[in-house]
Amino acid sequence: MDFENELDVNLRARYTLIVVVTVEEERALRAVTAVCERRRRPCIAWDLADGFENLHGHTGTLPTARDPLAVIERLEKIDGDATFVLKDFHDCWTNPQVKRKLRSAVQRLKFTRKSVIVLSPNRKVPDELLDEAVIVDLPLPTSAELDEVLDGLTQTPGVRVGLTQAGREKLSQAALGMTAAQARRAYAKAIVRDNALDDRHIDTVVQDKKHVIRASEALEFYPVHETPDDVGGLDMLKQWLRLRERAFTQEARDYGLPAPKGIALIGIPGTGKSLTAKMIGGLWRLPLLRLDVGALFGSLVGEAEERTRRALRLAETVAPCVVWIDEMEKALAHGGSDSGTSTRVFGTILTWMQEKTAPCFVVGTANDVASLPPEVLRKGRFDEIFFLDLPTMEERAEILSVHLRKRNRLREDFNVDRLAAEAEGYVGAEIEQAIVDAMYVGFNENREFDTNDILTALSRQVPLSVSQRETIGALRSWLREGRAQSASFSETVEAERQFVVPLEPLDP
Repeated sequence: MDFENELDVNLRARYTLIVVVTVEEERALRAVTAVCERRRRPCIAWDLADGFENLHGHTGTLPTARDPLAVIERLEKIDGDATFVLKDFHDCWTNPQVKRKLRSAVQRLKFTRKSVIVLSPNRKVPDELLDEAVIVDLPLPTSAELDEVLDGLTQTPGVRVGLTQAGREKLSQAALGMTAAQARRAYAKAIVRDNALDDRHIDTVVQDKKHVIRASEALEFYPVHETPDDVGGLDMLKQWLRLRERAFTQEARDYGLPAPKGIALIGIPGTGKSLTAKMIGGLWRLPLLRLDVGALFGSLVGEAEERTRRALRLAETVAPCVVWIDEMEKALAHGGSDSGTSTRVFGTILTWMQEKTAPCFVVGTANDVASLPPEVLRKGRFDEIFFLDLPTMEERAEILSVHLRKRNRLREDFNVDRLAAEAEGYVGAEIEQAIVDAMYVGFNENREFDTNDILTALSRQVPLSVSQRETIGALRSWLREGRAQSASFSETVEAERQFVVPLEPLDP
């Protein structure tokens, strides 16, 4: 049910206090007025600066009132049916007299066809009014609504429009997650720069959306340039992802396929979990949003829960998208002495992961599986759990080739096979750092770095397979117990055979 239909039902059901949660006042007023026009019901607005204003259908004299207590008295005395829209009235709820007066008024209005709508940017309603109020969220604009905003701007005289049909769809998709006013400003900026609007300006809108999403405090928009070629190894994981590359298309929905929920990437630090999350966005050509759980928490009561709901709603608006939760063991830890706030935030995120219907693909990464609450990894929240172990000989050669290519070097100029053999027990991040260290040596000696420089850099490192062998051993035991699928091999037994690294025994 869309917002206007839900509001219409609430008004016809004689709900007397409706709190509309939105920052888009103009859009909310248009929607309320449209519903009242269809029902031939007078609509009157009020704010502290301008007092009462007729939005639709009121024929009598409007009262004058600036004091909130007087406003409640006046709206009760207006004859006939009416819908009253109170702007910024949530600021008055800290006043005990206003709360009591409003509560009494909405109780008496049950016997009339009058309703009070309060526009508020948050869901905070005084406890005294919770039983009387119904809370309705105004969702962010859909692609169709953003298309209407675009139409209004492109009809301006003198503006040249060179958008293809595909470009127009991409432009609306790029603006998803913005309010109507934010989208209008982004479109207008693109028009003002060139006095035209065409496919080139899609990136301009995307850049503006990055700032909007960043302002949400808990979500960060990541540009996606990585492809599977930028990630060495992990063949089984790549195969799983490619099989679902078309999962968010209309064709898949027509076939009856549900959108995939997400994957958990568990494993040793430095094996490419974060890079894989970025790669998924690039492979599927979907926006990548990183959920910063730490940024959800605020100092005010209820602030963390409100930020969480707002961030998840924003992700659903941008959908289809990839939502990346990095280091889940830290992000989704709960408990402690914060009056249950972290537990409530944790529960909200888990419930959303389980019940969401919007095509938001969740990628969760974790290094320490022992610290993860068991309910995080159960089926229904993730489609699959992948384990990323130390790279094999073939994977190390591929990782070396990827990082040499990124730095505009040819694989043929290096003895990659020897390097891959000497890098046994090293993770991808350590191999990359060895190449960087070798480059510094060559740069400072005014020459091109070579295989020997990389070998020297490797020999100076103490890899995680040595410094953290107890932790790695525990992680591998978790894989052997069949709790996850290897990201590199289809069979865990084969993975065990390939991933054997001759580490020193724990007991001499």
